[in-house]
Amino acid sequence: MSLPPGHHALWPTPLGVHRWPDADAVNPLLVRVFGALRATQAAARASAGQAADASLPFFASDDDLLQRIQLPEWQALVRWLVGCLRDTVKEANRHAWPSEGLDLQVAIEGLWFQVANRGAFHDVHTHGNCSWSGVYCVQVDPPEARTAHPAWGVSNGATRFYGPPFATLGGAHVDAGNAYLLPPHVEVEPVPGQLVLFPSWLAHQALPYDGALDRVIVSFNASVHRAGGDRMHRYAAG
Repeated sequence: MSLPPGHHALWPTPLGVHRWPDADAVNPLLVRVFGALRATQAAARASAGQAADASLPFFASDDDLLQRIQLPEWQALVRWLVGCLRDTVKEANRHAWPSEGLDLQVAIEGLWFQVANRGAFHDVHTHGNCSWSGVYCVQVDPPEARTAHPAWGVSNGATRFYGPPFATLGGAHVDAGNAYLLPPHVEVEPVPGQLVLFPSWLAHQALPYDGALDRVIVSFNASVHRAGGDRMHRYAAG
């Protein structure tokens, strides 16, 4: 590839942030549905000899919610999630896809909910076998209460994303010449009704949370394919 003279910003890290207009009406219903599923799945896991207790500060459901929940409100949320993903993926690939556009096939590979409180957190990780992932916030303490936590403040229950150079920075390799690498991570506050979409390879974590309300989120993985195959360019000879 021949690059012309000038500045080139290569390998960006796209994030999509969206707000669901129906969140205030539907989220309380989802909290009740997830509570019932949590009790049922915890009991089933316990009977199978697995360590499971619905009262523990952290719980992650099975990832089959796409098939398990049939409520119209839930199906409306899923359609909105997929629509937001299409928009974000199109924008992220605006300069990589052919100019005529693509017929996309979006597949949700796994969809689950998580509940956290009393200091529970999810350590740094990435997601495999997919190209995009998403986190939708269902419930959390109001901002004034959440950020007033005596130890964690504004980081209470936030999702932290680590930039690709984070591992090489090591906290010491920053000077005036590479200040563009800062900040090494970004924290996105949890807002009920907010969806954050990110590349599955992007390292992230759910920071510790403590509040009067449980932090309830929906997470999912998705693959995005081109109808007829994903080949975008001619293969090089060799």
